Amino acid sequence: MKFSKLSQLFLVSSIGLLVATLLTACQIVTIDYVFVASSAGSGTSSNGQIDIFAVDSESGALRQGAPAADSGGIDPVSLAVTSDYANLYVANQGTSTTSPTIAHFTIGLNGALTAKDTITLTQPAVALAANASNTYLYAVSGATGATAATLTAYPLSKGAIGAAASQAALAIPGYGGDTVVPTGVTVLANGGAVYATVYDQSAYNPGGSTTSTANPGWVFGSVVGSGGALGAPTAYKAGVKPSGIAADPTNRFVYVTDYASSQLIGYTIESGSTLNFLINGPFKTGNEPSAVVIDPRGKYIYVSNALDSTVSAYAIDLSTGTPSIAVSTTGTGSNSTGSQPQGIAVDPALGRFVYTANYLDNSLSGFSLNPNSGTLTPTQAAPYPTGSKPTALVMVPHGNHSIQSVTP
Repeated sequence: MKFSKLSQLFLVSSIGLLVATLLTACQIVTIDYVFVASSAGSGTSSNGQIDIFAVDSESGALRQGAPAADSGGIDPVSLAVTSDYANLYVANQGTSTTSPTIAHFTIGLNGALTAKDTITLTQPAVALAANASNTYLYAVSGATGATAATLTAYPLSKGAIGAAASQAALAIPGYGGDTVVPTGVTVLANGGAVYATVYDQSAYNPGGSTTSTANPGWVFGSVVGSGGALGAPTAYKAGVKPSGIAADPTNRFVYVTDYASSQLIGYTIESGSTLNFLINGPFKTGNEPSAVVIDPRGKYIYVSNALDSTVSAYAIDLSTGTPSIAVSTTGTGSNSTGSQPQGIAVDPALGRFVYTANYLDNSLSGFSLNPNSGTLTPTQAAPYPTGSKPTALVMVPHGNHSIQSVTP
């Protein structure tokens, strides 16, 4: 069969268009999914929502993924995922007339969330963390005016949340009647210890009265025993108002942001769980640091600064744990975000992108992370719109991408 010249031209053009389309499509490769907790969505439900975004492997640009999911309660404030990236947990604060909850979702291959079980709490949880073996979910909770926060270990069975296996009260040493406000929780990669941050509102209460002379900021550490039992918490001073906490992937260092003093406090981990201050700290951050994250290689620290609307970047001295603010494209150590970033995350698939949830902007900011230097540059088309007042975000790798968790 013969073709006319016009037919041949049409055929060649069609093939070229098809090839170009395929090449363009091939460039859009999803490496991670981002889950963002927002206080409310665009629908009529009063519940919060979880927005789902897909991360492009080349640019780090975000695009809408699976449909947003109801958070399973009102006012979601914290997210956690299991290390196999199959389960997501949401802490919902509730209201004066609705109970606080922790909702469990399974994560589909396309990032879609499927609601599973939900547990009702007596005190609202403010932060969640799952251990690496996916056997326990840790929550730090506290009611308004309570004299102790509570660290709770919930057993996990194929992702499902069981009844509390162990609890530990977090009361200020020597000041048992003081009001305690919990702020964060992290678990070591080896699962051997859990750390929770709180501050003493009786000693630190801007705009209100104080009734205590106690140190205001604290980290409590509990050794995890057999059956998930939480050991008696050991209290360590942590500035004025600790706001975020992260442990490095090699179980050697813990870092805490101090919102009131605009500092990053570092600790070495000794004897498996004991915390000791880094001798040359604390370290300057931007104003009102809200959250902290360590890249999966254990080489860099990133801090979101709520008042400045920036991210501070640090390189970790691997021998001492000292964070160096030398990491910056501008020389200031800061990178601009949307207004009032509340949460921060590094992608686990490549360890090449950083995102912040911006509470007042209803958006996510994105940065490309240079794995050789730790410097950040804005991602393509950022910022990315979210639901109302995003408070937290987590990320999971897509498909068979390797996880960039290595010993530094």
